[in-house]
Amino acid sequence: MARALQDVEWVRALAKPYLRGHRAQAAPRGALRGYWFSAPGTQALSKISPRTKTARTRISFFVGYLEDSSGFEFLQPQPPECLAFAAIEPIGGTAHTQLVTAEKSLFRHTAEYIRWLTHRPPHFQFFPFERIALVRHYSMRGWPRPKWDHFSRNFFIETLAWLVRSGLVSKLLVEAAEERKTLGMVAKNGRQKVKIRKLHSKVGTSHSVPRR
Repeated sequence: MARALQDVEWVRALAKPYLRGHRAQAAPRGALRGYWFSAPGTQALSKISPRTKTARTRISFFVGYLEDSSGFEFLQPQPPECLAFAAIEPIGGTAHTQLVTAEKSLFRHTAEYIRWLTHRPPHFQFFPFERIALVRHYSMRGWPRPKWDHFSRNFFIETLAWLVRSGLVSKLLVEAAEERKTLGMVAKNGRQKVKIRKLHSKVGTSHSVPRR
């Protein structure tokens, strides 16, 4: 796989028009090679207050290649593969439960609709209890190496177009905006509580009985 896929920068350029409003970041070394596209303000660890750390919801898409099946055995892959998927983290968090695992969740509805859209394989797969919630992947083993970039480019264009048409991309941006709004309110309330505690502390000090 090494020589044919030395440069994957074109993947970022190809996906950006489909994933508008997302921040692109190259995947670190590992099984995946390509780009993460994260909704603004939904990644990393958010320190809400001095005493409490809350894992902020990460809403993201990945577009690129799977070079190693380690950690992705549930896909039953045949690397090298080209793949695109949507992910909600942390698994079991409020957002993941509401958007993925709930009976009438956005991802369940999208999975049904997008399967209807994709008339030919590979079809999208839905995994409610995995890091990857909705994925489309295809092995490149049967492709001539000189055609890997060309065929995978067609795969990405087709897959991204279906994700956009399904409404998932735009709806997840709305969810990310709501997440930022909620975190902002939590942080604001936390700051107000700290101010109130400090004020009470000052008042208590000023009314303390002087020592003789």
